[in-house]
Amino acid sequence: MFIELEEEQVEQLAEKFVQNFIADNRWQYLVNGLGVTLRVTFFALIIGIVLGFLIGAITSTNKLNGTLKIPNAICKLYITIIRGTPVVVQLLIIYFVIFGAVDIDKVTVAVLAFGFNSAAYVAEIFRSGIMSIDPGQFEAGRSLGFNYIETMRHIIMPQAFKNVLPALGNEFIVLLKETSVAGYIALQDLTKGGDIIRSRTYDAFMPLIAVALIYLVLVIIFQALVNRMERRLRSSDR
Repeated sequence: MFIELEEEQVEQLAEKFVQNFIADNRWQYLVNGLGVTLRVTFFALIIGIVLGFLIGAITSTNKLNGTLKIPNAICKLYITIIRGTPVVVQLLIIYFVIFGAVDIDKVTVAVLAFGFNSAAYVAEIFRSGIMSIDPGQFEAGRSLGFNYIETMRHIIMPQAFKNVLPALGNEFIVLLKETSVAGYIALQDLTKGGDIIRSRTYDAFMPLIAVALIYLVLVIIFQALVNRMERRLRSSDR
């Protein structure tokens, strides 16, 4: 009897699997959505790192020598606003308010929204990394004839990058998961793809579990890559 029940359950699961993923090629919603998610994450990460580095450099420079007061005030205001408001609200404002009267690609909107949001957190990561370097390193740079920018480039930033790499890796993982709210602007990312399948089959379990597993696998892969990079950087110090 138990064997019959197990066989019946297996058949039901197989039938649901076919209904959710095989029928009408519904698996393509997940594959296409995954491509959108990775594209948004990649370009948003670039914006976040570049803009975050610039903001972090400005705020740390002001902290170290008291210059760049006006740019520092602007950067502080930017960080406060971005970190103090939900990323979903920022996404909606950029799409419906800033670009409300413009025909713009939704992927571009998502990249800008998540990139600007990530930059505020990356800026604080870089600032803390720069401030963690011993002040004597700046003096060593001056004794070698470097100006402030050259000291930052050749001495401070290589050390700061090694210190903040784990935090940057964590920010990348957070950014990847944050893109799951891109469906609020009807962008068909990975999460939206699973939701479309759910709306077609009226079965929430399989498509949503599949989405969760894909995110989990991506996070594990990216975490392994970050750990490998950390080991290489540590071995280069020996």
